[in-house]
Amino acid sequence: MRMRKKKNLVPRMERCAGVQVMDPASLKGRWRSLMPQAVQLRVELGCGKGRFTVDTAQAHPDMLFIAIERVPDALVVAMERAVELGLENVRFVVGDASELTGYFAPGEADLIYINFCDPWPPKRQAKRRLTHRGFLDLYRQVLSPGGEIHFKTDNAPLFAFSLEEFAAAGYALREVTDDLHKDGPQGVMTDYERKFHQEGIPIHRCVAVPGGVHIEDAT
Repeated sequence: MRMRKKKNLVPRMERCAGVQVMDPASLKGRWRSLMPQAVQLRVELGCGKGRFTVDTAQAHPDMLFIAIERVPDALVVAMERAVELGLENVRFVVGDASELTGYFAPGEADLIYINFCDPWPPKRQAKRRLTHRGFLDLYRQVLSPGGEIHFKTDNAPLFAFSLEEFAAAGYALREVTDDLHKDGPQGVMTDYERKFHQEGIPIHRCVAVPGGVHIEDAT
């Protein structure tokens, strides 16, 4: 769904300047200077309106969260949510996953979240999927040893594709499930995820770690 352009976007973005990083490349290798006491640096790709971002940051005040989103009209809502809650452990970037190695130094990120990304269903668009092995190679470069990718989607074909891509790219897979919330809500939900769950649409999830290749049985 295309985001409606906001006529008052610029002043709203300006009011949230304290939580936005305008030049992420300038912090490459020193993101933790924003929060030296942080026990982990976590990155969210495609944070949208930021429900998952702010709820997760609020639940883990000892961790630093960097949320990346290409669409400013969505990102401004996420930033406003963070400002309203007074969160000091989250920063926002208008950017793209393809630029990740320009934003972060090797081994700088401890965890990457990919939640409900665009499935790009045409086969010719496969390289644009955030779980394509081309992107997975980028993530490997910025993840710390033992770092993780947490991936969630409502799209079964995308999930099947992603499991194959993770394996082909040399990631170990665990916590693989085709119905994350079958026994009740699990973890922090995005706005889309909450809507899907209420409609009875199953949520697929896995955790991927660079290294060996092992896929746990899906539940």
